[in-house]
Amino acid sequence: MLRSKPALLLAAALAGLGCSPGESPGGGTLGRSRNPETYVHAAISDIDTLDPTWAYDSTSQNIHINLYETLVGYKGSSVTELEPLVAEQVPTAENGLLSKDGRRYEFPIRKGVRFHHGGEATPEDVRYSLIRFMLLDREGGPSSILLEPVAGIPSTRDREGRIREEAYDKVSRAVRVEGDRVVLLLNKPFPPMLTALASWAPVLSKSWCVANGEWDGGKADWKKRNNPARASTYLHEHANGTGPFMLDTWDHGKKEIVLARFDGYWRGPARIKRAVFRAVEEPQTRKLMLAAGDADSISADLMHLPLLEKIPGVQILSDLSGIDMASAVFFVFRIDAKGNPYVGSGSLDGEGIPPDFFSDLHVRKAFAYAFDYDGYTRDVNRGMGSRARSFIPKGLFGYDPKQTVYEYDLKKAEAHFRKALGGRVWQKGFRFTIAYNEGRQAHQVIATMLKRSVGEINPKFRIDMKQLDWSAYLDQANRSRLPMFVLRWSPDYPDPYNFAFPFMHSQGFYPRLQRYRSAEADGLVTKLMSETAPAKRLSLVRRLQAIAHEDVPTLFIADSVGLRVQRTWVRGFTHNPVFPTSPNMCPLYYLSKS
Repeated sequence: MLRSKPALLLAAALAGLGCSPGESPGGGTLGRSRNPETYVHAAISDIDTLDPTWAYDSTSQNIHINLYETLVGYKGSSVTELEPLVAEQVPTAENGLLSKDGRRYEFPIRKGVRFHHGGEATPEDVRYSLIRFMLLDREGGPSSILLEPVAGIPSTRDREGRIREEAYDKVSRAVRVEGDRVVLLLNKPFPPMLTALASWAPVLSKSWCVANGEWDGGKADWKKRNNPARASTYLHEHANGTGPFMLDTWDHGKKEIVLARFDGYWRGPARIKRAVFRAVEEPQTRKLMLAAGDADSISADLMHLPLLEKIPGVQILSDLSGIDMASAVFFVFRIDAKGNPYVGSGSLDGEGIPPDFFSDLHVRKAFAYAFDYDGYTRDVNRGMGSRARSFIPKGLFGYDPKQTVYEYDLKKAEAHFRKALGGRVWQKGFRFTIAYNEGRQAHQVIATMLKRSVGEINPKFRIDMKQLDWSAYLDQANRSRLPMFVLRWSPDYPDPYNFAFPFMHSQGFYPRLQRYRSAEADGLVTKLMSETAPAKRLSLVRRLQAIAHEDVPTLFIADSVGLRVQRTWVRGFTHNPVFPTSPNMCPLYYLSKS
């Protein structure tokens, strides 16, 4: 049988951008930036929302980290060293702000931290922000990051979607104001608590929120505010944080967000006055903007390097370390098939698939053997990085270089397809659609490689492809309507639990969309959350990776390899793999243009 050819796919993709792999784009604006006080970044996609409690995508969070601040933050490029932000000190056992049992955290709140629209941040603002983050708890959102360690529950709703009546009291008792301090009482010790807080629950102005119709933080109507729809909150379109930049405009038509420098920022004004983020789906357009000096930096994949590396006045930082999970393929075990165009006829009749198609282990294993992992790394990632072995990325505690993986083997793939659904898959064939988000050519290539491989195995196996914009793609994935989808994972904090829960726990981000559940995995993830002994944590993580291999809910393609593309006049870039979308972007506060 013929092998799929990633190199040819890459060449075709580059040809579609108007440049052959060996061709120099040429052109470019040398010398001084045309506008030294405005920074422009051309991103792949628009944000999902401005509400930091609702958003759970890296594109949105990249905006939030410039508008809002958390209690503590990462220092420079370190993923372990923290510095105080809204809090005056980082709690430790040595300074007495962290209890010996690891459950009580005290945060003295810094004086003189001002909100963009007036007023100083107070301990009550911090408390309100924390409980709002946990209790609004939209489906598929980030609330579980704090809910589980603080309140001991992964969600404010049970498996049937019913409100847990005790949720408000649990959260309210755990977050307290004591004088000028906010005290956080954990349900159990949680080793990565401070790193979780460094990225989540940014501080909001309670009075401003309430004045604009948001929840007042009380018990009376919290259930009415629970699980809000996207765009239903005032904060979806508006922002009022304490960060170095404030919201100027969000133009949905242009897919453009403009931020203005906040001169009242407590650490002093940023070096640039304005920042513009434009969603530009076409890589060719982003390339032209960069070459002309209309963009100071752009989002790019490794497969775009041939288009970019010879542009005068452009600096490329490649092969930057990352601890995120690069593009992975997720199977949906129970697809919402009602009125769903992605499942064809909705039956195993050669023109569709049934809702439980990927519940069959043989189907999943067949797809696992049908992907050319080494070819993807060699030709799409240009030989950089390595094959992903599981949901724990290389460089993170718990990574197992000896973890068994599925190799590209079309004969083994065929054997599993012949066994799938009692042999009916081989006899009837199937047809469904893989969707991929606009601007992510790597995702398009992954979908194309799978389409070609399974088509070579049996001509009755047909996969269609469809491009969706980012919001529509997220919406369809969140509703379990995509039979399989391709996404990546940026860490909420650098700890194996933050990969184990979203990838393997039934109430984690991806299993909730996939409708995948392993009772053993749920128990192990729960133990991992509060286990402090490194050897025991390692044992738990290794067993979870083995379950991921046995159950095959997800195909892990390649370890993440970072790429930063910017004009040479940009100064101050710092790569921290914890920051959302880094190294494509970083916090704006330290950037300048010469």
